[in-house]
Amino acid sequence: MTLEKAKLKAIDNDVEDIEFMFNPNELSFGRSMELEQAKGAHTGTGENKTSFKYPKPYSLSIKNIIFDTYETGENVLTYVEKFTKSVEFTQKGEGEKKRPPIYLFTWGNNQYLRCFVKSLNFKLSLFLSDGTPVRASIDLSLEQVELATPSRGQSPANPTAGQRQSAPSIFLS
Repeated sequence: MTLEKAKLKAIDNDVEDIEFMFNPNELSFGRSMELEQAKGAHTGTGENKTSFKYPKPYSLSIKNIIFDTYETGENVLTYVEKFTKSVEFTQKGEGEKKRPPIYLFTWGNNQYLRCFVKSLNFKLSLFLSDGTPVRASIDLSLEQVELATPSRGQSPANPTAGQRQSAPSIFLS
């Protein structure tokens, strides 16, 4: 039996998968509800009136993701850079003003969350005598995201049987 690595599988074509060097010890999921509490509006018993709007997306926090290259002497920042690219997508040029890269967080056969990296924190904690960092720990906050929906005038990604029958042969694959 082989050890399966946790991964952020890239859904977008212009980014690469991110494989964890060591698997996390804990996955922390969260979700909350959007509420509206009208000021001054009270129920018959004097409690605030609350309107339940909608559930917010799931979030996933993964803390203390370790990357260690001490034995090879390789600069650990090459691994950290894959994560920093996930939050630095608004660079000038082709990537300017694009949405963040979308990933699927997987671990073995489990597909947990289609997401983007909402926040990233990392620290460097071990260095070679020449100052090369060889150990990093990363804390990630991932947020659930749905697949992009087509704008008006675009064809749906998964046409129905009726749409296939009336559509040109491009949909018949």
